[in-house]
Formats: sequence, structure tokens, C-alpha cells
Amino acid sequence: MEKDIDAFLHYLAEEKGCSQNTVAAYRNDLGQLLSFIQAERAKGIVRSTEGLLKSYLLSLREKRYSTATVARKVASAKSLFKFMVDSGRLRENPTQNLISPQVHKRPPKLVSSSEYQLLLAEPAKLSTPEAKRDRVMLELLYATGLRVSELVSLNVKDVDFQHSCVCCSGRRIPFDHHIAQLVADFVKGGRFDLLYDEGEETLFLNRRGKGLTRQGFWQIVRNYARKAGFGAKITPNALRHSFAVHKLQTGADLQSVQQLLGHAYISSTRIYKQV
Repeated sequence: MEKDIDAFLHYLAEEKGCSQNTVAAYRNDLGQLLSFIQAERAKGIVRSTEGLLKSYLLSLREKRYSTATVARKVASAKSLFKFMVDSGRLRENPTQNLISPQVHKRPPKLVSSSEYQLLLAEPAKLSTPEAKRDRVMLELLYATGLRVSELVSLNVKDVDFQHSCVCCSGRRIPFDHHIAQLVADFVKGGRFDLLYDEGEETLFLNRRGKGLTRQGFWQIVRNYARKAGFGAKITPNALRHSFAVHKLQTGADLQSVQQLLGHAYISSTRIYKQV
């Protein structure tokens, strides 16, 4: 089964173009499932895979994981075994009768156009290299819906200025001419104020000339939101959510938004239709 998991993770990364975070989440969940099955089989009790999976679900509930966490781990198991059946590694799917707990998701927090403009006004008040970088990052995030980990991991070469899009985790996410010009001006100008090593390829640099961290950018957005009077309401995730909702409101279908966001499951995208 360990080889099957490795093959599945490779399929997610290479064929489906899932992000590193998504693949890592699957690896963690499936690693836990594998450890449970190996421990149960070591006891010498003969049970079917279906029986083992039901015991696994029970053990998750006994450990008092949240409903959302249990649902995610069950979904990971179902995806693995579906892959094994589809690829001919298994004849029947043992998860077909495995019931996943129902998760009632709250509507995502959004950022209105006026709130977004007030947020942008904060770095615009400053003339530092970091403030110029921050404005470009906020605009690019709002225009593409990238995950923060994807945004801070971008290299200069990942931006296709000719076709006005950014290439990330196997996805090509388009943006308008304004964003293309903004990023191009930053690459030609503002980025050099933070650059120490000409061999550095990361697009957004910190004051030491290295790539920003995910936590660092979250703190940057939090600080600007507080200065703009929004407290903790505006987060990078809220900007990503707003991108998704705007796409649906302007006529994009659910599948195309799923691809733009890099969601492994369309159920993750469907929540935006509630807004």
C-alpha cells in the first residue's frame, strides 16, 4: 500500500498539478491511514480492507478530531482507493460504503472593493522598498487568488508578461494589463532595491534579499489591515476568497474557478456559490 500511496501522490503533483500544500496534506492523512492499517494487521486479526477503514473512521472520532478534519481524512482515503481502482491496482473500491461526516461550512469572509482600496492605500502612503513590494503583492493576490505559499514562492520567470498570466503549480492564471504593468515595473525597478544577489530568482524579497515567508506576508497584511481600521477582518485568505467570488459573479463556471484556485475537490470551490 505504501507504493500505491507514493504513486497517488506523484499523480496528484505531476498529472493533476496540485500544489505542494495539497500534496503534503494528502501525504500526512494517508500516512496516518497506512500506520493504522499496519498496526491493526500486526495484531494478527484478519479483517477486510473495508472493515479496517471503518475501524479507522471510528478511531478518528475517538481521538476527538473536528468533524472537518475527519471528513478531510476520509476524503483523502476515498481519493486514494478511487485512484487505485482507476489505475487497475485494485478491483473493487472498499470505501464505497464508508460514510463521511457532514461538514457545515461557513460562508467565506470577503473583502469589498472599497475595503480593498482602503487596504491598498496603506502601503501607498510609504515610499520604502518594502511598501512598494507589498502593494504589488496585494494587487497580484487579489487579481489571481493565489495561495500565500504560492505567492511568496513565485520566481521572476513564473510571470509571463507577454500573455499577462502567472504560472504556478501547473496552473496558468491570467490577469489584466494593469497588473502586468505593475509587476513589470516592480521587476525593473523596486525589486532591485531589495536585491543583494543577482542570482536570486525569487520575485518578492525581504529586506535581506531573500524570499519572504508565508508567515511574514500574513503579518504584513495584518499590519496594513489594522492601520486601515479593519482589525483581523482582512486576511490573505479573504483576498483569495474575494477573487473566487468575483470570478463566479462575472460569469466564470465552477470548474474553471476550481482550476484557477488549484482545488483538489470541486466541493471546496462550491462554497463560493453560497455567497
